[in-house]
Amino acid sequence: MFGKKEKPEKPEKREGFIKRLRARINRGDSWLTYDLANLAPGGKIDEDVLEELEGLLVMADVGVDTTERIISGLQKSLARKELTDVAALRRGLHKSLCEILEPVEKPLVIDRPDGPYVILMVGVNGAGKTTTIGKLARRFKDQGYAVMLAAGDTFRAAAVEQLQIWGERNEVPVIAQQAGADPAAVIFDAMEAARARDMDILLADTAGRLQSQTGLMDELAKVKRVIARRDATAPHEIMLVLDASQGQNALVQAEKFHEALGVTGLTVTKLDGSAKGGILLAIADRIGVPVRFIGIGESIDDMQPFSATDFVDALLSSGHQG
Repeated sequence: MFGKKEKPEKPEKREGFIKRLRARINRGDSWLTYDLANLAPGGKIDEDVLEELEGLLVMADVGVDTTERIISGLQKSLARKELTDVAALRRGLHKSLCEILEPVEKPLVIDRPDGPYVILMVGVNGAGKTTTIGKLARRFKDQGYAVMLAAGDTFRAAAVEQLQIWGERNEVPVIAQQAGADPAAVIFDAMEAARARDMDILLADTAGRLQSQTGLMDELAKVKRVIARRDATAPHEIMLVLDASQGQNALVQAEKFHEALGVTGLTVTKLDGSAKGGILLAIADRIGVPVRFIGIGESIDDMQPFSATDFVDALLSSGHQG
């Protein structure tokens, strides 16, 4: 197993994604569409301009603490007379945002040579978890891996059906049991099946749950323990799916899930909706968990590995830029 070589991203596919990201993240009235020149009509950068920028950052879900860090750095540049014009402000802001995001730009590496690489997918209802599983299954299969899905969300019959549809669409097997079955048992059985069938990757769905529901979070911790009984090194990735349009709620979710489970990677979805995108900065600054993928739509190509530079370029593109 794991003798396959990952196919490189097609350049035109990646470029198309970046263009769509820039266009979609700049919809609506927020600092993301705001031409920085509007903050300084005369071209002069001063404390008043930085104060207005501070308000825009907070409104864009960057969060108070992270915003203060960004503005503090810009104030120091201003004191050194480095922010002479709008172009300098844009460069300074670009550098500051990249410094926050680059540490979490860590692609998912499938590197288990001795059994299925188990990815436990977690997140609240409506974040796009099952859809993300379907997209990941397609991505991994295209890269040459043998993939299996586990229907660990046994509370909703529709969740099992949705996962089975994704399995059929991607031509990958799905291990499922009846509604109400013990999720840990379903995933344990799927691990056995994945090993028996020489699968490379097992993507395990779990019930969407509110981070405030302690009993349900405890059950997720139980799923994690049961997986570890079958393979002491598993799960190899605990991937939290977050809905960017949830804003500061997404940050709270990330903190709670990380505290309960030790999240190892994030996929941030729905950056094409009402999301302002700044929440990624808050999460990166506060939690520091690797951001594996970001999503801007429903199609397979609308989810791509996270690139800090591409994302910051998109954030700082004013609405009329391509």
